[in-house]
Amino acid sequence: MTTTSPPAPARAASGAHADDAGIVVREAVEGALVVSFDGHYVFATTPVRDGRAVRGGVLVGWPAVLGPFLTGRTRVRVADPSGRRVLLDEEVRLGDPPDERRIAVVDPQGLPLAVDKVGHLCRAFSATGTGVRDEILAGTRRAIADLRDGCGVAAYLNYGALLGAVRDGAMIAHDSDTDVCYLSTRASPAEVVLESYRIERVMRERGWNLLRMSGGDIKLLLPLSDGRQCHVDVFVAFRVDGVFYQLGNRSGSLPDSAILPLSTIELHGVEFPAPARPEEMLAFVYGPGWRVPDPSFKYADPVGGVRRLDGWLRGFRTEMPAWTEFHQAAGARRVPRRRSTFARWVAGQVPRRAGIADLGAGTGRDALWFASRGHAVRAFDFSRAARGRLTRRARRDGLPLDVRPLILDELRTVLVTGAELAREPHHLYARQLLGCLGPAARANLWVLARMGTRSGGRLFVEFSATEPGRRLPDPAPGVLVRRLDADLVRREIEATGGVVELEERGPGTDVWDQPDPAVVRMRVAWPRRTPPPDRPADPLPERTP
Repeated sequence: MTTTSPPAPARAASGAHADDAGIVVREAVEGALVVSFDGHYVFATTPVRDGRAVRGGVLVGWPAVLGPFLTGRTRVRVADPSGRRVLLDEEVRLGDPPDERRIAVVDPQGLPLAVDKVGHLCRAFSATGTGVRDEILAGTRRAIADLRDGCGVAAYLNYGALLGAVRDGAMIAHDSDTDVCYLSTRASPAEVVLESYRIERVMRERGWNLLRMSGGDIKLLLPLSDGRQCHVDVFVAFRVDGVFYQLGNRSGSLPDSAILPLSTIELHGVEFPAPARPEEMLAFVYGPGWRVPDPSFKYADPVGGVRRLDGWLRGFRTEMPAWTEFHQAAGARRVPRRRSTFARWVAGQVPRRAGIADLGAGTGRDALWFASRGHAVRAFDFSRAARGRLTRRARRDGLPLDVRPLILDELRTVLVTGAELAREPHHLYARQLLGCLGPAARANLWVLARMGTRSGGRLFVEFSATEPGRRLPDPAPGVLVRRLDADLVRREIEATGGVVELEERGPGTDVWDQPDPAVVRMRVAWPRRTPPPDRPADPLPERTP
């Protein structure tokens, strides 16, 4: 099914202009606008929130993930969600196309894509055929049944799926997955995490392929007949000190009686478990205006609740969206494919076929090069977009590369990764990673390195450094990478028992291989501590008769 343009507008479209920079909205618009290309929905925006003032109006830039598609011609339509108020509906030429090609925002199978509410490209339900939609409904029912029967939790439809069911009895046209929650009775966040891992094990035993997103939510992967995978997100809800928390990121006041006992609701004629009072849940999730459609809706999460959920279940991931945007847009394409000079420097210091763990592998330029030289390489990154691109590239190049997630702000995954690396000899490699990390994540990196080099490996790091009394430009990419004091790094390493065996300071290059006047390279070891010699046990005190 495709999204078609609504009937002709009541007045001429002249309230917006589209060019390479984005869309300039010339009229005052308080609510959302829907943008389509050649009749297909592409994204939605609220200009007063997403735009910036420019001469002639408010500029809403193109979402970064659309960058690779924006070369060619297309008919751009900008209208309110009802389609009655049309600000723009005209043929537009974007980029510098070599011919009259049409812009097509599609996946490799030629299926239409749209930008979802968190900035990712996805297949929206408006572009999903009836047969595939029924597969999604059946898969979601199966997930809820497995959670109930196999895991013993009361699972219910929530978020966009519940909103669509209550408001229209149908999936929201611009949504792209289904969401399920369950109310945990566990008394502490630690017990919530243990329960979530138990649920993961059971769901795997029941045949689900899944991704763990945090200590309290997993993503079930549902393969569809059109070649893509739909996600069934499974979120935990729980209560601590009287406050109700529900991933992702909701917190506040909601009584258990709004959820239990579960009711039922129909979605496209299929019956699903739902909260006892669905309207109360939707007001908690979306606010009092939930009945009014807003395809550009973005959550306004309570800051204190987000910090607690980050600390309890996730670790802190404040820069993950920015890195996702980097890897999905032009930033990653600016990274050279050829190995870095640091990789060559490291290669001269390790045996030819030694195991290498590339921490913060990014585009994988160095991980792939090490793999091509016969090294057994594990590539770690916290960006799912980066891992996906690297996996596909390794497959195309025919290289054996083990790509894995690693979130250095999350101690749980750090300890698991460190234990796995400690089982077999590995050298650890981190180019321009330190400048991406805060103090807590750096501390976790030293923990990981101490564990992962137990078999005699070394940690090799390169980072952009500060210089006393000298103002240096920020390394690229700006904001995401920062300069560090090399002496501070050395002190942190030594405080954990590490030894900087080799250090070089001088000019180098940043992530994009642009000249950097101050770069530091270190080779670090964590010597194994020799246990103290055995000594006779202290004599037991004499018993008093």
